[in-house]
Amino acid sequence: MARIFSGARLVLATHNPGKVREIKDLLAPFSVDVVSAGELNLPEPEETETTFIGNAQLKALAAAKASGQPALADDSGLSVAALNGAPGIYSARWAGPAKDFSIAMKRVEQELQGKTDRTAKFVCALSLCWPDGHAENFEGEVRGRLVFPPRGNKGFGYDPIFVPVGHSTTFAEMEPAAKHAMSHRAKAFAQLVAACFKN
Repeated sequence: MARIFSGARLVLATHNPGKVREIKDLLAPFSVDVVSAGELNLPEPEETETTFIGNAQLKALAAAKASGQPALADDSGLSVAALNGAPGIYSARWAGPAKDFSIAMKRVEQELQGKTDRTAKFVCALSLCWPDGHAENFEGEVRGRLVFPPRGNKGFGYDPIFVPVGHSTTFAEMEPAAKHAMSHRAKAFAQLVAACFKN
C-alpha cells in the first residue's frame, strides 16, 4: 500500500517556473498549498543518479529533509531514439547554465544530422518523499517525433520540437489543457494521484 499524502502543504523540489506552473495546475483539485524549493531558497542538490527516478527521489528527499515537509520532485527529459536515448537525464544540462532551451534544441538538431529516425519520447519520473525518508515513485512517458525548426511558444523546454503520436502540432503549439491531457507528466501524475491522494 502506498502512503497517502495527508498534509496541507507540499514542497515542489524545483526551481523551474514552467514545472511549478504545470504541477500547481495538476494539483489544483486537491486544495494543497504548493510552495516551490525556489520560493523557500532551498539549495538545488547535484543530480548524481543515472535514472529519472533516481534523480527525482534524490531531489524530493533533499527538499523534504531541508523543509521538514513532504516534497514532490519531477525529473523529466527528452529521449531521442537515434541518439541512443540522449539527452535523457541530461536534458536540462544540454540547455547550459542559463537553461536556454533554444541552445538545447539546436544541439539535438545538429546531433541528428544525417540520421533519418526522428522518433522520441518524453519521460517523467515523480517522487513524493517525506522527511522520514519514505518515498513513492512513479513514471510516465509520451511518444512522438521531432520537428525542426521549433514551433509554438506555449510550452517550455523541448516542447517546441516535439509532436506527440497522432497529432500534427507540437506541445508548444497546444493549449496547456490539451497537453496536460496526454503528457508524460500527466501520466505519471495520474499514477501518483491514484496511489497517494484521496479525492
